[in-house]
Amino acid sequence: MSESPRLQLLLLLLCIISSSITVRKTNAGVTSSYIRGEWPSDDIPLNDPILAPPKGYNAPQQVHIIQGDYDGKAVIISWITPDEPGSNTVKYGLSRKKYEFSAQGDTVQKYKFYNYTSGYIHRCLLDGLQYNSKYYYLLGDGNSSRTFSFRTPPEINPDASYKFGIIGDLGQTFNSLETLNHYKESGAETVLFVGDLSYADQYDDGLDIAVRWDSWGRLAEQSAAYQPWIWTAGNHEIEYFPNLKEVVTFKNFAYRYPTPHLASESSSPLWYAVRRGPAHIIVLSSYSPFVRYTPQWIWLMEEFKKVDRKKTPWLIVLMHAPLYSSNEAHYMEAEGMRIVFESWFVENKVDVVFAGHVHAYERSHRVSGLMNSFEPAPNKSAPIYITVGDGGNQEGLAAKYREPQPDYSAFREASYGHSTLEIKNRTHAIYHWYRNDDGKRVPADSFVFHNQYWAIEKGTVSNMQSS
Repeated sequence: MSESPRLQLLLLLLCIISSSITVRKTNAGVTSSYIRGEWPSDDIPLNDPILAPPKGYNAPQQVHIIQGDYDGKAVIISWITPDEPGSNTVKYGLSRKKYEFSAQGDTVQKYKFYNYTSGYIHRCLLDGLQYNSKYYYLLGDGNSSRTFSFRTPPEINPDASYKFGIIGDLGQTFNSLETLNHYKESGAETVLFVGDLSYADQYDDGLDIAVRWDSWGRLAEQSAAYQPWIWTAGNHEIEYFPNLKEVVTFKNFAYRYPTPHLASESSSPLWYAVRRGPAHIIVLSSYSPFVRYTPQWIWLMEEFKKVDRKKTPWLIVLMHAPLYSSNEAHYMEAEGMRIVFESWFVENKVDVVFAGHVHAYERSHRVSGLMNSFEPAPNKSAPIYITVGDGGNQEGLAAKYREPQPDYSAFREASYGHSTLEIKNRTHAIYHWYRNDDGKRVPADSFVFHNQYWAIEKGTVSNMQSS
């Protein structure tokens, strides 16, 4: 079992004290006065060793995994071979260099994007895995083969402990690399990625766009090959380019980054759900139709009916565009989705909604705008809304916040970084946001979550400030 709530609160206070950050307090919350030293926001050069393909002829590259079923006993492994199809078999097992099992992947695919032809894209489902176990897996042939590993989550259990990382708007700059390196130090076991992966759409030529998808896959592999990244699609994945005669949206993303949408009976890979340890995670698409009677609306209505807080007490929603943000960038851009879905979030007592899009950090109190969208009111049944769009992409930071700080805003800062959510048991979780501080990983915002279902049922949450 986990530590007592009193001990958790003590740990939180120690973390906040150690942060040593100057803040400006308003009636609403905290606006950090920290000014980060700007690193160049240009993309890492393609000839930089960090983006280099692995050694060996036709060696598998851009390896990444995602949960492959509804309950965490499967993974989908994806990779690309650049020169020829090569082996489509994954060998895997519970001991290093001893692969008791093998699985055959799907038919190898290639696709064209303007004047670019992709490498050979492989996907393989490993299912029937044991919970809470470390697996090693082998891709490729001969001297060009490569080995990786991953750990499966604990069995679905309300008191299982589990640590998630949250990253958004990553891109492929040296700021992005710093975020990745800091995240790998966190001890988190799965990334909840809130959209905008490669920022390849910032390039004008179709070949440059696709090549930057390749380089981003090699950059992210250092983490994504070893633990699941739960993907959310952002606006930079849309890639609608009539001038290039590329009008199929999400094309590069869809070919390269599969999701387990069929496991949750979704009709689209852009919205889906998984259960992992103590959490039920719902992924929504900000850039697909979501109004009444559309497929996403119908699916979400049915998915909420499947949530069982006695088995998975923590209910987490991921989307790209934030429903609440006091930053000038993209202000109220997601108002349509808020109007459609906010009442469901409150009714179902969603614990937290993570979003990106705004290139800064912000955490809200528990509020809702159900009565007045211009003056959100405290609501103990509402989620906390957290914007983590600060991964480090080439567009830079969104440094201008609206003044005065609105009452719903608890903490905000324009810096690069990532977050973690460490679920302790059915009632408590500890949340941190880590700032990239000139090469150091610094905890700048910390918070103890009280679970919306179990804490409220037990009467331990009295107002928006305590949860």
